[in-house]
This record gives sequence, structure tokens and C-alpha cells, in this order.
Amino acid sequence: MQTSLRRLIVTNGGLLMALFDKKEEITNVPVARGEKLNTVIGKDTVFNGKLEVTGTLRVDGTVKGEINVSDTISVGGTGLVEASVKTKNAIISGTVRGNIHATERIELQAKSVIHGDIVTKALAIEQGAVFQGHCNMGEAKPLASPPRPSAGVTTPKEATSSADNKR
Repeated sequence: MQTSLRRLIVTNGGLLMALFDKKEEITNVPVARGEKLNTVIGKDTVFNGKLEVTGTLRVDGTVKGEINVSDTISVGGTGLVEASVKTKNAIISGTVRGNIHATERIELQAKSVIHGDIVTKALAIEQGAVFQGHCNMGEAKPLASPPRPSAGVTTPKEATSSADNKR
């Protein structure tokens, strides 16, 4: 299969990145409606550290550390993310080992594997996806402590103890 230079990216800090992809792979990239793909971590690429992306990110390689994406992260079938992820939307087809915090939506596609906690407003899980962790949907609220009994009201344990003492 022919590999070619698909795009050249210059970031605000002046970092120059050349992304090489197989021609047919770049056309079949799921992103949220109306969004354009602007950053790709290729299949044979390994990134360690903190990754901050303005726009959308596609991961087909490996990312370890921390990921912050302003729009959508898409983890392809060959993608492996071992990081905490903060984003607006997430579309997962590969493997994620770490927590995902998406302010809008997370979609776990059929062959995805997630080991970590999820916080989001909306969650879609296709049949065949594997998810091991906790999920918090909607607006995050602090956990309330259990109510304490009022004075003069006996709890079930206290009622049993009183009955046992009379015997």
C-alpha cells in the first residue's frame, strides 16, 4: 500500500509536524457532525506526555499521559490511549485505559474497550463494546450524606436491641 505525505501542520508554538497516512485511511475518519479533522496520531506513532489539541484529534497509534481536546477525540480501531482524557465529544473504537471526561457526548463503538471512569452528559454504547468502570451522566453533583434519624425515632437496629433486652 502506498504511503504519502498527507498534511503538514504548524502549531502556534512553531512545532512542525508531517503526518504520513495511507491514502484510503484518511477518508474514512469518524468525527462529529460538521467538524473537520485537524490532528492525527498515526498507526505506528507513540506519543508520551501532555497532548493539547484545538479542534479534533484522531488516534490510530498510542498516546500515554494526558489529553485535552477542545472538540472531538476519535480513537480508531488500532488506537491505544493510556491517559486521562478531557474533551467535548469522544468516539471510541479502540482501547482506552484511563478516565474520560466529555462535556457533551461519548460514543463507545462495537469493538471498543474502556477501562476507566466516564463523566458525560450523553452516552451511547453499541453492542459488543466493553466498559469497565463507573459512569456519571448529567451535571456532576456532590454526593449527599445519608439522612440522620431525628431525636425520638428509633432505627431498626435500635428497635431490635430494645426487644432483645426485654426478653
